[in-house]
Amino acid sequence: MTTTTREITARLDQPRELRRTLLPRRLYYDPESFGRVSEQIARFLGTARFIVYMTVFVSVWLVWNVTAPVSLRFDPYPFIFLTLMLSLQASYAAPLILLAQNRQDDRDRVQYEQDRSRNERSMADTEYLTREIAGLRVALSEVATRDFVRSELQQMLREMDAKKPVP
Repeated sequence: MTTTTREITARLDQPRELRRTLLPRRLYYDPESFGRVSEQIARFLGTARFIVYMTVFVSVWLVWNVTAPVSLRFDPYPFIFLTLMLSLQASYAAPLILLAQNRQDDRDRVQYEQDRSRNERSMADTEYLTREIAGLRVALSEVATRDFVRSELQQMLREMDAKKPVP
């Protein structure tokens, strides 16, 4: 029985052979580095400085394309290119902000778990100390206090004085 190439590729219990393409193997990126960069970008996008920079950029763009000589204008009145650039910026900013938020949620979740375990340990320690204090109170109630010993000694002195013969 001979096995054809078609039968080999049709088998589902074996991996397919890799096809050689002109593109290099899958591009590798470090998710942690990418996440840190996205957080930095998201932090910058959430500042007043970014809003001022964008306002200045758009204002200069509009003023240039309205007041410059017609031959120097690169984006006439409907400002299609400006709209395209702002849309492109928004299309990249939104996923980066979401990625930064997801990373922050992950950090918050880890912090919450650590806080919860720390609180559980604190509660266990508090309960242990409470039991120890209660045990000490019980033990102290059986110990003679200074006033009790003083009163017993005074009573014994009175008894001894009463039994002492009078000369």
